[in-house]
Amino acid sequence: MYLQRRNRILRQSPAIRAMVAETVLTPNDFIVPLFIDEGEGVEQEIASMPGYFRRSLDGTVREVKELWGLGIRSVLLFVKSKDELKDNTGKEAWNPDGLMQRSIKAIKDAVPGLVVMTDVALDPYSSYGHDGIVENGEIVNDPTVEALVMMSLSHAAAGADWVAPSDMMDGRIGAIRQALEENNFTRTGIMAYSAKYASCFYGPFRDALDSAPGFGDKKTYQMDYANRLEAVKEALMDVEEGADIVMVKPALPYLDIIREVKNAVQVPVSAYNISGEYALIKAAAKMGWIDEDKAILETLTSIKRAGADLIATYFAKDAVKLING
Repeated sequence: MYLQRRNRILRQSPAIRAMVAETVLTPNDFIVPLFIDEGEGVEQEIASMPGYFRRSLDGTVREVKELWGLGIRSVLLFVKSKDELKDNTGKEAWNPDGLMQRSIKAIKDAVPGLVVMTDVALDPYSSYGHDGIVENGEIVNDPTVEALVMMSLSHAAAGADWVAPSDMMDGRIGAIRQALEENNFTRTGIMAYSAKYASCFYGPFRDALDSAPGFGDKKTYQMDYANRLEAVKEALMDVEEGADIVMVKPALPYLDIIREVKNAVQVPVSAYNISGEYALIKAAAKMGWIDEDKAILETLTSIKRAGADLIATYFAKDAVKLING
């Protein structure tokens, strides 16, 4: 049989497949989310995220040194606030001596070259567990933006390289950018959670930080998962307001959104491979239904193939070890 083209020639050996691969994962692709708690010597496994931990600051510093040694260059910080510090203003979020601010300083002191990104949202500090200030049962936009600005400035003052507003309030990127400029934090980047969907896959994360909403849900500010064009609009608006990177969250059920946003913007696109996606793979692997290592690499490759320049993932350390062989 004569064939003009035999496509299988490009698939016939591992060396050839690697040579012509269109998408290649590297340690530079990953942002590692870190959960930080008060105290010393704390290392608590998150029950719904097997193999992932919430650590006190001393353990977190050891962890970032290990990550740096593996070639990972970026972390995204989340802190667990004590219940007695939570209220409806979120004022602990901009306490210069707060856990987040101390964590930023300690990590930058330990690994100066590490890119430190910080979560900017009020839910870890809110007595209601919402991303904003609550008035008469409503999450109010403009007072929340004012709080997010103060939070962002405090992170920048502590030495954060990037702030990452994850709240989905209208106008917060422009307000934060203006405040950073006016206060001479001209080197502080903004990674905007531009298309953050109201998803059922966030559950394990809320266990990690004890930040589940105390009433209702987050559908008045996070996006409806039925919508596609809205994500592009949100991303374009955030870029216009001053975002340096835009994010799509979650990742796996939204690969089409990652591609749509990537095609629409001229800034890097990140995607968050979230806690529920992590837990699904862990659970299936525990049952022996899938090969965990293969699932990790296939999952992360699919997210990058869809258009993500950066991937925030709980699998980052495992993935780098697999990549490096």
